Amino acid sequence: MDFVTAVKTVLTEKYMDFNGRARRSEYWWFYLASVGASFVASILDALIGVKVVGSYGPVTLLLALALLLPSLAVGVRRLHDTDRSGWWLLINLIPLVGTIVFIVFAATEGTRGPNRYGP
Repeated sequence: MDFVTAVKTVLTEKYMDFNGRARRSEYWWFYLASVGASFVASILDALIGVKVVGSYGPVTLLLALALLLPSLAVGVRRLHDTDRSGWWLLINLIPLVGTIVFIVFAATEGTRGPNRYGP
């Protein structure tokens, strides 16, 4: 899956879809797009010069709010592709170690063929 297709799929077709599977390319291309959008939002906030919460401006906060559900959904679908429950997403709440474990899960090749979460 290419960059544009991955971002389009996550943001339109599967915006709040926590069922099914997401291939590695879909997850990582969307993650890259999110990081890029956050970078642009930070620049816009710096140009505006308004801080709403801590060091975050209104554009960054609106972007974070808009990307919250699709980010959670694609993360759960990515875990489903590796034949893990979406609840494993909560491992990110453990500082450092949890994030490393999740990155390993997200980078692992998905199950070949159908698994309990779909074809």
